[in-house]
Amino acid sequence: MAPPRYNAGDDASFEDGMKARTARQWQMFQPILAGANARDRAIACLGALIGIAATSALCSALHLGDVALPLLIAPMGASTVLLFALPASPLAQPWSIIGGQVVSALVGITVAKFLAPSAFADGLAVAAAIAGMSLLRCLHPPGGATALIAVIGGPAIHAAGYSFALVPVGLNAVVLVATGIAFHRLSRRNYPHRAMPMPPPVAGERVLARADIDAALADMHDSFDISRDDLDALLQLAEHHAAERVKGPPAGSG
Repeated sequence: MAPPRYNAGDDASFEDGMKARTARQWQMFQPILAGANARDRAIACLGALIGIAATSALCSALHLGDVALPLLIAPMGASTVLLFALPASPLAQPWSIIGGQVVSALVGITVAKFLAPSAFADGLAVAAAIAGMSLLRCLHPPGGATALIAVIGGPAIHAAGYSFALVPVGLNAVVLVATGIAFHRLSRRNYPHRAMPMPPPVAGERVLARADIDAALADMHDSFDISRDDLDALLQLAEHHAAERVKGPPAGSG
C-alpha cells in the first residue's frame, strides 16, 4: 500500500487546531461576566477599597452600640463585591443591600431567640432569610451570611438582640451604599441602576415582544441576575445591530 501523500495543508490545519485548543484553554481565565473588561475590574477594586475603608472608619468613629459588637460585619465584604463589581445587578441595588442585610439580621436574631443552637437552627435562619428577602423584594446573597452570624455569632450578638440589626448591620449597609452611590457618580457609572432608555424601533426591525421574553424565561426554568428591562433593552439592541448587519453598508460607501 502506498504511503499517504503529504499535503502542505495538513500543517496549516494542525496549527489551526492547536490555536483553537489553546484559545479554548485560555478562555477559562477570561472573565465569565458578559461585558466585563480590565478597566471595569480596576474601578471595582478601587471602589471596594474606598467602600470598605470608609464604612469601617465611619462606623468606628461613631462608637455606637455595645463595644463588644463588631464594628464591621464580614458579609459587608460580599455586599461590596456586588456593589462595585456588579452595580447593574438587581441584587446590588440600594434596597437590596440595606433591606436584605437588615431583614436577614432580624430573621437570624428571631431564630436564635426561639431555638437552641443546632444545625437545624443554622439552616432555618438562612432559609427564612431567603423567604423574607424574596417577599420584600430585597434579595441579597450576603444576607444569608448575616442571618447565620446572628445565630452563631456568640454571646455579644445574642445579648444585643434586635438592636444588632440596626447597629452594626443597618449602619454598615447604609454607609456602604452611600459610599457606593458617591463613588459611582464620580466614576460616571449608572447607580442606582436604571435600564437604558431605548428609542422607538425602526419599522420592521423589532421582532421580539416582552411576552416572548417572559415565555422564554418560563421555558428555561431558571433565574438570571438581570432585570427584565435590561434584558429587553439588550435584545432590542441586538436586533438593531442584526438588522444593520443584514442591511449592509450604504451604497457607495466603498
